[in-house]
Amino acid sequence: MAGQAAVIVTHNLTKRYGSITAVQDLNLEIRQGEIFGLLGPNGAGKTTTILMLLGLTEPTSGQALVNGLDATRHPLEVKRIAGYLPDNVGFYDDLTARENLLYTARLNQIPPAEAEKRVALSLEQVGLSNFAHRRVKEFSRGMRQRLGIADIMVKDPAIIILDEPTLGIDPEGVRELLALIVRLAREGGKTVLLSSHLLHQVQQICDRVGIFVAGRLLAAGPVALLGHQVMAGKPLEIELQAEPDNDNLLSTLRSLQGVTAVERHGAFIRLRCAAGRDIRPELVPYLAGKGFTLLYLRARGYDLDDIYRQYFQGEGYHGTMAG
Repeated sequence: MAGQAAVIVTHNLTKRYGSITAVQDLNLEIRQGEIFGLLGPNGAGKTTTILMLLGLTEPTSGQALVNGLDATRHPLEVKRIAGYLPDNVGFYDDLTARENLLYTARLNQIPPAEAEKRVALSLEQVGLSNFAHRRVKEFSRGMRQRLGIADIMVKDPAIIILDEPTLGIDPEGVRELLALIVRLAREGGKTVLLSSHLLHQVQQICDRVGIFVAGRLLAAGPVALLGHQVMAGKPLEIELQAEPDNDNLLSTLRSLQGVTAVERHGAFIRLRCAAGRDIRPELVPYLAGKGFTLLYLRARGYDLDDIYRQYFQGEGYHGTMAG
């Protein structure tokens, strides 16, 4: 994605409501064809940012450019090239899925014959072809979210903006929805911006993430790069499970060169390595040679939950990611 042009750019984008600053000096670039995750708890400013990008609310200062268009000055043009799925998508419940999408097509002045083709294709893309003639009031939350993406796809936008798209969906529905988002970006060439507080889900699909706290973007980049930045100069901690899990396993781990501490934490064993040492490449063959099978391994501090926690601590943030 590094060589792709930026299709969403903000320059010191700021939004104040009286004495409250919802978004402060946001400088952001999102590239063509990438999936970018805007991450933050409730009240962080994610939705306000999205509304400014779509021209639905005016910034107090700064600028938001979408495909080169100033979102404040050219909101209608921006809406033609960007599709938006809010956190609580609305449909006419007494209409069928197909009827709702055809209504969207009419609002976008798509000719009837073309509208029929697009609606059929959109329903197929999101896996709802068999439910085209079912009234939307019978749909589950997950089905409504997929229908919301189909509704976006009817107008075939270059940019898709999703606000908390997986909220309230069961695990299987989340898996299907995330896979759909990836297909839209990878196969359809769409640029996807999604906001979320569900870090594990976002980590699975995003090319880059932005950590958003109290209206400010604290960091942006690939998860792996942010992990290395957060952990720079700190001893590596490794969490693992292996079998057989016995006292001999602990003593075997303590004897590995570069390990400075071994502790048990519930079902896991945590190792601390000397500064600058990463023993992970050695662990599998070392333990196998001693008769152990490695079942689970992760470097603490390098996944999105750990990275987020580090930035929150640095900002003195004491809220939660719920909501």
